[in-house]
Amino acid sequence: MTTLIPFRKMNGLGNDFLVFDARAGSPRLTPEEIAKLGDRATGIGFDQMITIERSPAGADAFMRIDNADGGEVAACGNATRCIGWVLMQECAKAAVTIETRAGLLFASDAGEPEMVTVDMGLPRLKWDEIPLAEPFADTRAIELQIGPIDAPILHSPSAVSMGNPHAIFWVDDVEAYDLERIGPLLENHPIFPERANISLAHVTGPESLTLKVWERGVGLTRACGTAACAAGVAANRTRRTGRRVKVGLPGGDLLIHWRPEDDHVLMTGAVETEFEGVLDRERLTWEKTGAARGAAE
Repeated sequence: MTTLIPFRKMNGLGNDFLVFDARAGSPRLTPEEIAKLGDRATGIGFDQMITIERSPAGADAFMRIDNADGGEVAACGNATRCIGWVLMQECAKAAVTIETRAGLLFASDAGEPEMVTVDMGLPRLKWDEIPLAEPFADTRAIELQIGPIDAPILHSPSAVSMGNPHAIFWVDDVEAYDLERIGPLLENHPIFPERANISLAHVTGPESLTLKVWERGVGLTRACGTAACAAGVAANRTRRTGRRVKVGLPGGDLLIHWRPEDDHVLMTGAVETEFEGVLDRERLTWEKTGAARGAAE
């Protein structure tokens, strides 16, 4: 008997997701199936697969996150905005709670159509929380470089975890480096026991920066919400910006606020539903059943 599973394709600033609702008991896909579907040449194509499940903690839902390579991860800021929007529409609520492997996250209506604010919680700044493979007293600039010792291409990144590890290299031009080539080397550097997301950041003003991201298990991405949060925190910690910053990514802008009263990181940005469809689980084929809705209209 053929198993047809409904899904929707969504994105946050071009960071795109295949979203399944498994609260009624839909079967979980294997890492191999996820990787096949994530292939942009032969599958549906996406950065992450998101599964909405019932929350053991009593939140509005649990959000499971699998990268396009089939590996499960704990956090994804852009996906949290998308799932927050889905749940708010479904429940007719202005705010929802989402359980993730990184903890409980809170999404709220930002006051404009398809704009969502997510409280991403506290950044993790200690070396063993990020984690790093060896102690660093100050993670604002860790000892890591690529290239010759006396003339490194990149060096001294800031390290932050937003539920997943990030390294942010400060540069004068994010396009001056071949991140597609050096990203995999840095992602898999021994200093990162859980691998890392690698960002190039250029500060353009006291409240703005430009960001380019190599996402672990994904590759170059048009937007990465946790990277934007990590960069905003690191920019303030290194006295490059204030606590409010607009982060420009290839897919658009995210507004990051590292709230001083409790050190929680708030992220605001747009969401979009590209289309709805059904997946034939046995054949791993799919078809559209509904047109795009949301920000692209």
